[in-house]
Amino acid sequence: MIYFNNVSKVYNDNSVALDDVTLTITTGEFVSIVGHSGAGKTTLTKMILAEDIPTSGTVFFESTNIPKLKNKELTKLRRRIGVVFQDFKLLSNKTAYENIAFAMEAVGKTNEEIESDVPHVLELVDLRNKMYNFPSEMSGGEQQRLAIARAIINQPELIIADEPTGNLDAINTYEIVQILKKINDLGTTVILTTHNRGVIDSLKGRVITMEKGRVVRDDKGGKYVI
Repeated sequence: MIYFNNVSKVYNDNSVALDDVTLTITTGEFVSIVGHSGAGKTTLTKMILAEDIPTSGTVFFESTNIPKLKNKELTKLRRRIGVVFQDFKLLSNKTAYENIAFAMEAVGKTNEEIESDVPHVLELVDLRNKMYNFPSEMSGGEQQRLAIARAIINQPELIIADEPTGNLDAINTYEIVQILKKINDLGTTVILTTHNRGVIDSLKGRVITMEKGRVVRDDKGGKYVI
């Protein structure tokens, strides 16, 4: 599904964000990417979204060479990817329902589709009873579950969760991880970046460990080893 082939990224100040990274992520995988701050995790995920471009090497989404995409093609690619951020990035002046509806409107979904699908996705993340609450009326864990609902509402093929539990306590962290696992079980590929050792050890899945821009470990049933 995703292919990094000898990808390096060097910024103008000669700082190296990625150093000759080669890896493959297949359809339906749940992959955790770990490493200290500055290891290259975020740069790696930005490459998939074309928010950053390799200095050298290639990045493919299936047969699509991502850095070569023009704006219209890039918009289509990004609609196949859902993103969950550490700081939620919710619209504070919109209710839970409206936050998700807005994401559907952006891709041209009809009012009938919105009215049908929004309650279902809120049910999936256990927020049906918060449908008309604003983000400020929700806990951090609830806001992150809403962010996940928004990310999956248009049925993306890939979810990128960038430190989604970084601001959450242990209970909410567990709930978020369980939701991501449920989404993966339904067939969606998930890429999770995290510093949380407990999350990684509980998943017992593939773990890619990065250090100074390089992939130093790639374990199929890995643990947090740094």
